[in-house]
Amino acid sequence: MLLALAWPLGESPSMAQADSAAKPAGAARSGEPLPRGGPVPTTNLLDMMREGGPLMWPLALCSVIGLAFVFERLVSLRRSRVIPKAFVKRFLAQVRDGSLDRERALAVCAENDCPISEIFAAAVRKWGRAGMEVEQAIMDAGERATNGLRKYVRIFTALAVIGPLLGLLGTAMGMIQAFNAVALSDVAGRQELLAKGISQALLNTAFGLIIAIPAQSFYFYLVSRVDRLVIEMDALGQELVQLISAEEIQYKEESRAARTARSKRSPSKTSTGEPEEGAGVRS
Repeated sequence: MLLALAWPLGESPSMAQADSAAKPAGAARSGEPLPRGGPVPTTNLLDMMREGGPLMWPLALCSVIGLAFVFERLVSLRRSRVIPKAFVKRFLAQVRDGSLDRERALAVCAENDCPISEIFAAAVRKWGRAGMEVEQAIMDAGERATNGLRKYVRIFTALAVIGPLLGLLGTAMGMIQAFNAVALSDVAGRQELLAKGISQALLNTAFGLIIAIPAQSFYFYLVSRVDRLVIEMDALGQELVQLISAEEIQYKEESRAARTARSKRSPSKTSTGEPEEGAGVRS
């Protein structure tokens, strides 16, 4: 009796069973809501990893590596870490005022561990040399500093290439599984096996693109950030060249001598503002 009440009114259990047997397996009744989930899992990450097949784990490893190096590069390429504003402003001001000589300037650069201090130290070692020598020293040190700033950036290019390739391989494996299901299985289980193979192919493709697109985007961003820092360091290096090159030092000495000569040639005055007796009068 309870079994009869479980079925719709006017329909016996035997009639309902016959009707359900006549319908295709897995077909939903009219009026019943469609299932929320589908053959491709999209909400549970572990389910997606299991359904995607063995190549999902290398893809997950690529994503972890990319995320780790994103944080590392964002921290290492901060402007306050590459070009500390306080150090640069104080160093150039002291060199301009003459309060730093060669030895003291090298000591100050050694106390500050940053790329711009390495460039300044290379220039200070050529203190008093020709401007071309100082510029060449800055260029050499700047090239080494640039290589340090671009360290690990190529990893994002590698991930942008490897991720889609792994996804494509997983897609091919999923399609092979789907075709084998169609060819070798019976009619009853063919649909389920076909859906499983296509699900694996789609998940691998999606995960490969999820890795490649952010990796390539971060590569372009980090390269542009490094280029901006390099341009700024080059401008600061050229400013230091104008302060410590032989030409600049000679120009300062000549200007100082000219001012001294003009002050000696000017007529001396008494405290009342009148020229001293006999001063500036020639027969």
